[in-house]
Amino acid sequence: MSFSFFKALRPKTPQEVAKSIKESLVALDTKTVSEVKALEKALEEVEKNFATMRTMLSGDGESEPNLDQVSQLVDEICKEDVLTLLIHKLPILGWEARKDLVHCWSILLKHKVESNSCCVEYIEQHAELLDFLVVCYDNKDIALSCGIMLRECIKFPSLARYILESASFVLFFKFVELPNFDVASDAFSTFKDLLTKHVNVVSEFLTAHYDEFFDLYERLLTSPNYVTRRQSLKLLSDFLLESPNSQIMKRYILEVRYLKVMMTLLRDSSKNIQISAFHIFKVFVANPHKPREVKLILAKNQEKLLELLHNLSPGKGSEDEQFEEEKEFIIKEIERLSC
Repeated sequence: MSFSFFKALRPKTPQEVAKSIKESLVALDTKTVSEVKALEKALEEVEKNFATMRTMLSGDGESEPNLDQVSQLVDEICKEDVLTLLIHKLPILGWEARKDLVHCWSILLKHKVESNSCCVEYIEQHAELLDFLVVCYDNKDIALSCGIMLRECIKFPSLARYILESASFVLFFKFVELPNFDVASDAFSTFKDLLTKHVNVVSEFLTAHYDEFFDLYERLLTSPNYVTRRQSLKLLSDFLLESPNSQIMKRYILEVRYLKVMMTLLRDSSKNIQISAFHIFKVFVANPHKPREVKLILAKNQEKLLELLHNLSPGKGSEDEQFEEEKEFIIKEIERLSC
């Protein structure tokens, strides 16, 4: 005797899972605000399908995922344009569905099918999806989820390069100062990854967009917001002092306007900002090829600078000795200057 209801217990194939996800996401398009119950049911279906996807990709806690099934699911998700739907439907997904999607996102990007990173290649061909994720920082309800997904994308040089070169990149200078602290902090984490994860990509970007980038960056360094000043100053040290960016640094330390910014930050009320500013200021002073304009500014402010430096101390710590040696060297260099 055949029991047809047993068929319902058969696990879905990867192709069926991908199809179910796609159909449930597409169904959201047909639901309007006036059909609240229908929309709720559609969102529940999405949530159920995402949970199935999560189990297939990462296991159920008791057993490991079947790698052949994972490969089939990843391949199908790309073939059926499910990735596009996953991103575009983010704003209307429920919390549980977003949580599962964020969990699955890293696995989808990292998994290779026959040595090909299908999902990364898909996003390379549909790069507007990255712009969509960046713009989502303006939506505080999904900003943190999108931030995690963006940082997973940035791990791949080609995707990081696209974001840096895109028109949406300049939005980060706004997002890092959003009034919502959690969103602003998350945006800064993504901004930092963009500027530090792939030093050669960053070096090429800064070389090509030097003036535009540092014009915008100066606003962060002079922001009235303490957190913005401190974070942006620390980040500047992180990427400017990387060896692939040596030519960028050499160009930066020739400019009087940026020297003036560092001199202002040396007078900041925060000791942490003063110390961070010193580590960039010292490069201006130690430069053996200082332009005349830089020498004049240093000489003109010699007395004030010497007073600031003599009073500058990092406090207790293992770097005290090195810091004091560097400070003494910079003091001597400034003392040698005259108008």
